[in-house]
Amino acid sequence: MEVYDVVKKLVGEIKPVGETNTDNDRFENLKAMTDLVDKLLTDIDDVITEKNRHEFSRKRAGEFADEFFTKIGIVE
Repeated sequence: MEVYDVVKKLVGEIKPVGETNTDNDRFENLKAMTDLVDKLLTDIDDVITEKNRHEFSRKRAGEFADEFFTKIGIVE
């Protein structure tokens, strides 16, 4: 099972369906999912500072994280 599938199973459905009780639950799931994404993006952002390092592995990780942010439209 992929990490994505595990997270989806743990958090639950997030797309509303138009039924109040179900959508209330899904809204709570959506809040949990966005909180997780915020924390993950913060972790990735912390790696970007490594892009100016001299060590190959640290520089590579920083550049990869920076390219990912650029790809999804997050520019510093």
